[in-house]
Amino acid sequence: MDLTTTYLGLKLRTPLVPSASPLSESVDGIKHMEDAGASAVVLYSLFEEQLRQDRFELARHMEQGTESFAEALSYFPEAEHFHLGPDEYLKHISKAKAAVKIPIIASLNGSSTGGWTDYAKQIQQAGADALELNIYNIPTDMNLTAADIEQMYLDILKAVKSEVTIPVAVKLSPFFTNFANMAKRLNEAGADGLVLFNRFYQPDVDLETLEVKPNILLSTPMAMRVPLRWIAILYGHLNSSLAATSGVHRSSDVLKMLMAGADVTMLCSVLLRQDGVKQIGIIERGLATWMEEHEYESVKQLKGSLSQKNCADPSTFERAQYMRAISTYYVPPA
Repeated sequence: MDLTTTYLGLKLRTPLVPSASPLSESVDGIKHMEDAGASAVVLYSLFEEQLRQDRFELARHMEQGTESFAEALSYFPEAEHFHLGPDEYLKHISKAKAAVKIPIIASLNGSSTGGWTDYAKQIQQAGADALELNIYNIPTDMNLTAADIEQMYLDILKAVKSEVTIPVAVKLSPFFTNFANMAKRLNEAGADGLVLFNRFYQPDVDLETLEVKPNILLSTPMAMRVPLRWIAILYGHLNSSLAATSGVHRSSDVLKMLMAGADVTMLCSVLLRQDGVKQIGIIERGLATWMEEHEYESVKQLKGSLSQKNCADPSTFERAQYMRAISTYYVPPA
């Protein structure tokens, strides 16, 4: 059974790639994922704010007593809360590359253009095989237009692409007025891959302390419906690789994403619960078993077979199917 696939120009043994998570904070964790069957690993993200703070700290030591950055620093978590600072992140890439044979994809998380994008060159020099840009931006400025936001994404991508020669993927949210157009423009701007989709942190309210608190919820398979639709719509229309993330928990989820047109399926929540990284091997065996039973010889043969471009009823992914679904929903009598 040929489970190989190509993502960002990298030939991978299977389409199973752990996405950015605390599991990759140690080299042992990365080796453990490789041993479990991971075909590549996306490293834990380095944040734009960490790079800014690193510069703030340097300036503060050079200008002791001025308190120039006290207010800005007070809003950022203490350095010890992060296992990997900027320098440590580069060393981590080098150590990981020396320890494993699978590709290492670094991850930068930011929301604006600026000096942090220059760090991409150092990531390449440290040995990363590719770079994932996780553009995490929640616009709250009422004067900021959709065109302004979209241009910011393009500017960040172009700034990074001008610094590196390794492949660059962009991790996105689905919240664009016309996501298909945004995907097309990112493809034309040089994105080697699109990772669909980012799951934004949603705050919660503590009724006892009356405080707004961070709240991270692991995904469920229901979360895969949005990336499934958009990957199916985009398949065959872009040069960029397509990575499915959010809600991929089982071999059946992987199969559906591949049939929609994904080049790889990224795993996170499923590896943080249940049996941990052992799930990679379980999912791979389930994938191979289903393909054998249904007489598929390769992932290539499977990929995109149920995309909008190739399925018998393309309207399945659009408004017509919504109307059909609503009209056929059965409500039992009281």
